[in-house]
Amino acid sequence: MTLPRLVAPATVDPAATAALRTEVRAFLADQRAAGAFTPGVDSWLTGWDESFTAALAARGWLGMTVPTEFGGAGRTHLERFAVTEELLVAGAPVAAHWIADRQIVPALLKYGTDEHKHRYLPAIAAGECFFGIGMSEPDSGSDLASVRTRATRVDGGWSLSGTKLWTSGAHRAHAFIVLARTEAVDTTDRHAGLSQFIVHLDTPGVEVRPVVSMNGQHHFNEVILDGAIVPDSAVLGVIGDGWHQVTSELSFERSGPERLLSTFILLTHLTEAMAADQLPRDATLGRLVARVAGLHQMSAAVATALERGERADLPAAVVKVLGTTTEGDIADFADTNTGDDMTAAPGLTDMVAAAVDQRPGFTLRGGTNEVLRGVIARGLGMR
Repeated sequence: MTLPRLVAPATVDPAATAALRTEVRAFLADQRAAGAFTPGVDSWLTGWDESFTAALAARGWLGMTVPTEFGGAGRTHLERFAVTEELLVAGAPVAAHWIADRQIVPALLKYGTDEHKHRYLPAIAAGECFFGIGMSEPDSGSDLASVRTRATRVDGGWSLSGTKLWTSGAHRAHAFIVLARTEAVDTTDRHAGLSQFIVHLDTPGVEVRPVVSMNGQHHFNEVILDGAIVPDSAVLGVIGDGWHQVTSELSFERSGPERLLSTFILLTHLTEAMAADQLPRDATLGRLVARVAGLHQMSAAVATALERGERADLPAAVVKVLGTTTEGDIADFADTNTGDDMTAAPGLTDMVAAAVDQRPGFTLRGGTNEVLRGVIARGLGMR
């Protein structure tokens, strides 16, 4: 099953984008034939494979929106969107570079210094530098205004102390961007006084502790900052402007195709099994396919807005809420409609089990859907 063609803006050549998709599909078919990867559910979180990342980098499919002067391909957001969709549809192992390519690249391009750009962007595009995100904290969840990690001014830099939680890939990444409070809480504006820092995970005073899931897998981490000293050059953007920066970055985190395609490879297997009469016919499956097709258009529209430099935090929140709900509904449908013995559809049972395991996280990561519904309601009320 493939995704429908989206209607591209006049600045994008649809034929070139279609050719790019064809190229990516051929690459993925070759990789599968060579046994380079086994398709998996939620592969952008669970599929850490640095060799696969290097293969993508060699083809110019990392750092695609990074200008060539910083080692990137200088391509459009919609071209990157096409590549990332094809990778997710195939269940390819892209976790190693995902956060750096999705979120850190635009943050560095918008808020980074020339030193930041020259230091990190070429390495990200080469598949040699991996990042995590240090936003969530214990007892904070999606309420980033309640961040308690503190950054205190010291001679020549900053001392960071606090705890970050659910930091994906921190045990393998090189650095992460930390949201910290640089001023006392202002009761009239809880969003004031926040700043961002680039912190290398091998910095003295930084400890990464594993958070192992109930299924025994390790993707998340708790990161303890105990007086970790970073130089002034580690500041990302402007001191005190962290809230504005974070909300801008969340448009990239919440609107991407990974918010609706985490279980697409499972959906593909379900449609194939049902077409082969290995599963009973159920119209619900068709409705799920239709929902994904609609969300594909919505996510592409956000990518188009980002290409134009427009603010997209509200539509990104809508995509995230609807997309992650659909991902979970696919997992639930599969769990309900497949039995323990699926010998007629090899691999489906394991994929269903993985989807059910990962399902609770779909609507939590990137901001819980309950919180995002409030963001959407407030945003619509202001219009």
